[in-house]
Amino acid sequence: MFIGGEVGTRDRVLRTISERGPITAAELADSLGLTPAAVRRHLDCLAHDELVEEHEPTGAAERKRGRPARAFVVSAVGHARLRGDYDSLAGSVLQFLRDTAGDDAVTEFARQRADAMAQQARPIVESAGADLDDRTQALADALTEQGFAATTRPVGNDTPLAGVQLCQGHCPVQHVATEFPQFCEEEAKAFSRTLGVHVQRLSSLAHGDHVCTTFVPTAAKQTSPRRREV
Repeated sequence: MFIGGEVGTRDRVLRTISERGPITAAELADSLGLTPAAVRRHLDCLAHDELVEEHEPTGAAERKRGRPARAFVVSAVGHARLRGDYDSLAGSVLQFLRDTAGDDAVTEFARQRADAMAQQARPIVESAGADLDDRTQALADALTEQGFAATTRPVGNDTPLAGVQLCQGHCPVQHVATEFPQFCEEEAKAFSRTLGVHVQRLSSLAHGDHVCTTFVPTAAKQTSPRRREV
């Protein structure tokens, strides 16, 4: 990974893009306390090394506003840099497990891994209380401690589709999850169990998206039904 003062700052820029992307240079400067010129210099270096790339708006609402400020996301090369050198070994082990014991064995392994992740996060989530917004933020904090660079974004406020998007800008198992989707599936199930509400996976780094996004519905708050007095 990057070392030294200048490259150490570049590492912070890369990780912030991983956590918050798509993000503009101005937003990066504000988040990191850097000058716009310094951020642009680091972005140029990261782009030259193919670690970040410009995000192209896809929504109709984004397109009709004209060309917005350039926003950046971490590229596939950048995610590989963040992951480290364990993908090849992990992939070989899972291929051996599938070949010798079948897909069910891989699914069980993915389930146990997701359960262990959820077990580690559960005390933090439970300490947040019953509110789903607070619980989701607590889950994001716990996931970040485990290396997932997680953030939350409220969506659909004051509508029947209100909820929170739980975004993971980095996934330690992205490479193996591309071949073994059980990891994404079991992770989403673990989120549901931890939060106590059914969640929906909207996008995934393993499928080529720039972030893993899970929708947590909060419009219908879970309350205990009142007993009818007789």
